[in-house]
Amino acid sequence: MRKSGPSRNYGERLCRMLFALAFWILIWELVSVWVGQEILLASPVAVFRTLFVLIQSLDFWRTILFSSLRIVTGFVLALIVGTLLAALSYRFRLAEDLISPLMKTIKAMPVASFIILALVWIRSENLSVLISFMMVVPMIYSSVSQGLVVADEKLLQMARVFHVSPLQKVIAIYIPSVKPFFLTAVTVGLGFCWKAGIAAEVIGIPTGSIGTKLYEAKLYLMTKELLAWTIVIILISMLFEKVVVFLLRPERRR
Repeated sequence: MRKSGPSRNYGERLCRMLFALAFWILIWELVSVWVGQEILLASPVAVFRTLFVLIQSLDFWRTILFSSLRIVTGFVLALIVGTLLAALSYRFRLAEDLISPLMKTIKAMPVASFIILALVWIRSENLSVLISFMMVVPMIYSSVSQGLVVADEKLLQMARVFHVSPLQKVIAIYIPSVKPFFLTAVTVGLGFCWKAGIAAEVIGIPTGSIGTKLYEAKLYLMTKELLAWTIVIILISMLFEKVVVFLLRPERRR
């Protein structure tokens, strides 16, 4: 019996992904051999061997938990606050006039400048929460605002004619309109959230964080550890993205 279409397509995508991964690892190995100095560029074998050693340490998992909890907390707060501010701006023109310039200012501000400024206000162990929040909330705000603006006007008029309750309008009209914009913002924002959060830890150097491990690896020229932790960050970011999209898209569960 031949495989069904979706299963076959999934297998083909997996094969292409593995091929691309193997290709770039081979390029990495060739460049590493060409450089000839592991202190400048460690080989894939050396990096994955170092990663294998790291994952056997309890401190490795504590470090991941420390950073993950704070970055995800900032991300969730950004989802909530960004959505609420967008709804408030959509409902009240004055709120939009006050909130929109603030969101644009935050979006335009360099991450490093904001991190250094934030260190004056808060402790370094909580820095990644604030930075993750501040970097993602403008994305959520602008995406939800856009989704609200493009809501079907004919459906809204019909809802007014039939005296549909505000809650029913939100569920039946606004949420379907906002959902694609919101999902795009979540996907992009989650990756950016991890980058900004780890950057905050590298500058703030809180004890027990991934950013501190990166800083120490750079400080002591431990290239293998630096690349191993970079791979960990990429994998965690991808994992969280898959989990969040899976939770927000019920159709993908079937």
